[in-house]
Amino acid sequence: MIDRERMTGFVMDLMRTDSLSKEEGAVAQMLVATLRDMGAEVRVDDAGAAVGGSTGNVIARLPGTVASAPPLLLNSHMDTVPPGKGVKPVREDGRIRSDGTTILGGDDKSGVAVIVEVLRTLVDRDLPHGDVEVAFTICEEVGLLGAKHLDLSALRAREALVLDAPSPAELVIKAPSADRFEFVVHGLAAHAGMAPELGISAVRVAAEAIAAMPLGRIDAETTSNVIIVEGGTAVNVVPDRVVILGEVRSHDDAKLDHVMSTIRRELQDAASRAFVTANGTISRAWIEERCEREYTRMAVTDDAAVVSLVLAAAKDLNVPMRTVTIGGGSDANVFNAKGMAAPILGTGMREIHTVHEWLDLGDFYACADLVLRALTLRAA
Repeated sequence: MIDRERMTGFVMDLMRTDSLSKEEGAVAQMLVATLRDMGAEVRVDDAGAAVGGSTGNVIARLPGTVASAPPLLLNSHMDTVPPGKGVKPVREDGRIRSDGTTILGGDDKSGVAVIVEVLRTLVDRDLPHGDVEVAFTICEEVGLLGAKHLDLSALRAREALVLDAPSPAELVIKAPSADRFEFVVHGLAAHAGMAPELGISAVRVAAEAIAAMPLGRIDAETTSNVIIVEGGTAVNVVPDRVVILGEVRSHDDAKLDHVMSTIRRELQDAASRAFVTANGTISRAWIEERCEREYTRMAVTDDAAVVSLVLAAAKDLNVPMRTVTIGGGSDANVFNAKGMAAPILGTGMREIHTVHEWLDLGDFYACADLVLRALTLRAA
């Protein structure tokens, strides 16, 4: 029932429309017009004002034809990562790819296009369905900000399906918590050639700490990563400031807290070993810290109604489907933390966040078929 050429053309139009985080206005206007044309009730919330963006979340409701069918929220995000301006999608050999100079934007415009096509098909073919609510969110790529500012109490749906993963043969039901942090290592500047012994190298303190940190794959549930984004001003000056950014993710909050504490301790220990004495005065390295829980882990149960619904749709279509655990975060983490069961379904996106990104059209169409079948089954 899905019009494959229509949804392919639409996703390519979305890809050509720039929508970096906090700059989703043009895509939002496009979606508002499209949703209203099909008879949906549409509004834009004030999330954009809250985060300093060009638009808020686009929220819509397609009234149901079956009053007894429970409403369902469908979600994808509108924003993309850089380099994401001037995207030129190329269609070839059953896929849409980037031209190699930018990302493609299949993350997550493929999800947006699937939702729009499913709604169009429900209307065009007069298919039975309950209320379908939609949230096209902003700023997912920079901290899930749109979802965090979305007022779920204003929606009727108590369950959601998030379209923001690679494979439509996998339904994500578990994802980790994540802490994001910034540490600033403060040392003491000195001339690197004439008086290095009077300085404290912030780079050395950072290097010693990073070398001792638990990084990468820590166990099956836990990962961490750090980068140095700033350090030093000139090669002839002992660097007095280094900025370290990083994250820790885990499906076990106790493990996450332990790794975070270890990272903090290694920095403090490295700083405590770095000091100089000049003219009877002791100067020491010190650490400045900012750390926050970016999102909370999600764990949707296998027997949740929305999980059973998607699995039933897959069975009805005779396509493979399994539930899986992933290591990334999405708007689904926020919805689940607010009490709304929300698994994640894949749309065919591949090699996301790179200039080699591409969209598998077979998976893209399969995702739309699954979502459409789930909605009609819910009405039955």
